Amino acid sequence: MQIELDFAAVLSQWPLLAKGVAWTLGLTAISALLGGLAGVGCAWVRTQGAAWSRTLVGVYVELFRNTPFIVQLFFIFFGLPAMSVKLTPEWASVIAMVLNLGAYASEIVRAGIQATPAGHIEAAYSLALTRMQTFVWVVLPPALQRVWPALVSQIIIVMLGSAVCGQISTEELSFAANLIQSRNFRAFEAFIVATVIYLLLSGIVRWALNQLGQRFIFGGGHG
Repeated sequence: MQIELDFAAVLSQWPLLAKGVAWTLGLTAISALLGGLAGVGCAWVRTQGAAWSRTLVGVYVELFRNTPFIVQLFFIFFGLPAMSVKLTPEWASVIAMVLNLGAYASEIVRAGIQATPAGHIEAAYSLALTRMQTFVWVVLPPALQRVWPALVSQIIIVMLGSAVCGQISTEELSFAANLIQSRNFRAFEAFIVATVIYLLLSGIVRWALNQLGQRFIFGGGHG
């Protein structure tokens, strides 16, 4: 039995693929920014916050790290309307991705913070820096440098996880591939193309985030 592949039938639908890529990158950019900030904030709470706040953040982190992303997405999109909170597919996807990344980023950043030598913190206090100033200027930059590869990998995982957002009609890349194969019945070719695009996006996003970290976050170009 000979299989004839027709990638032209898929590539001719490039506007749909381009739109899917744009949505995937957009969702990733928003979740990386907001989820990263949430992770840093939660890491600070878990290392320096009050007991009640550490417990609250701990519950959030464990909840989102120990349940499937698709369940979180479905709860936000299908479950919240039962409490009169209705969201568009796009907003539900953004919220789910931000909350998911924030939980994982919290533990990643916390590991970097806890590796900070005590002498650095004591030196900062001796210079009359406040706890917040010490955290922002002394503790956080080297902590992020230590854990940046793990944080970047987690962002990539969240980006690839966005593929399930097509299940609630968010028009990201997997949604586009599924729509294309439903029109021309070239499922094999459609998802091969989607796979190649995801591989390319993963490499590009990883490179971009590594450059961002080295130049603007922890190294001033000395990564």
